Amino acid sequence: MSLFSPRRTRSAGGGMSVPPPGAARLFGSTAVTNETALRHSAVWACLRLRADLISTLPVDAYRKVDGVQVEVPKPPILVNPGGERVGIQEWMYSTQFDLDRAGNCFGVITERNALNLPARIDLVQLGDVRLSDVDGEIKYLIGGDTYRPEDVWHERQYTVPGLVVGLSPVAYAAWSIGSYLSAQDFALGWFGNAAIPAAELVNSQKTLSQREAMIAKTSYEAAVRAGGLFVHGNDWELKPMQAVDSQTRFLETMQFGIPDIARFFGCPADLIDSAAGGSSVTYANITQRNLQLLIMNLGPAISRRENALSNLLSRPRFVKLNANALLRMDPQTRAATIKTQLDSRVLTPSEARALDDRAPLTPDQLAEFDRVYGSPRTIPTGATS
Repeated sequence: MSLFSPRRTRSAGGGMSVPPPGAARLFGSTAVTNETALRHSAVWACLRLRADLISTLPVDAYRKVDGVQVEVPKPPILVNPGGERVGIQEWMYSTQFDLDRAGNCFGVITERNALNLPARIDLVQLGDVRLSDVDGEIKYLIGGDTYRPEDVWHERQYTVPGLVVGLSPVAYAAWSIGSYLSAQDFALGWFGNAAIPAAELVNSQKTLSQREAMIAKTSYEAAVRAGGLFVHGNDWELKPMQAVDSQTRFLETMQFGIPDIARFFGCPADLIDSAAGGSSVTYANITQRNLQLLIMNLGPAISRRENALSNLLSRPRFVKLNANALLRMDPQTRAATIKTQLDSRVLTPSEARALDDRAPLTPDQLAEFDRVYGSPRTIPTGATS
């Protein structure tokens, strides 16, 4: 039984009422699939930006000790999840790319450790995966082979009740993507002179027979190809073809459709160099902009990925993606933040130096500080600064 009806099997990349990726949706002469959608620059930019940022966040393993989060060594699955040739960054990028475009990512668990937890996960292409659900029993069909759920790594995004797969943004954005790709095809045809004739050669004096029209056409084309002259009397008139107004407006959809795509893929349009016309948002600094991106767009996806990756560890260990790496500050803001933490005694000087990969101060360095700046003020016991 399928994900959507009692006795069918359907691809995992599709949505509730849209065709799966293998059955492309047609818009004019353009088929919209997970692959052809990447020809839309906004789709590529959104997927690339989200996957770039999330895949490069440090992946750390922790456990709680007396209520304090303590880092523990990472198991091999969090270092090279796809074997020696597939490191964690590449694996995270590939899975995030599929999650953001199709709402699902899949891999076959090929190795397990002594605790029977996954030790290696080989990712598979979306188009090779089909799911069947017969009376609540789910099976995965991958490349002609059938797998049980416990042998498959399946992460989901954009879920709704009653479906064992996530919804596909590409499928639901097919109208917007299709209109852009159709406009792109039209532009290529027009400017390549394949969509319409390059010019109109009119005889204003008489009606031509088919034979006479072909002779005139052949003569003109031969002169143009050779770079020569087309000689004629006052009975011929050459009119270069121009795009009509409705066709010109059709091309404008290539510009105005980009913010619509950005909304489907959870990526601010200004971050892919396509802010909506007439709109402008000013941020005080880069940290503020990245914080807005993290809270509104990436935070939920990061949290879901942490929960999924935590299933690779034995309890009570869990995975955290270090989102602080995204909140990189300019030097002035960073220095002011560290100074505030030092003054409020949230951070020690040694910890502050470690943030800049500096070793703790040596006795010689401390003595030099005293010589240059004088001894620090002594605070009486029990007093506050």
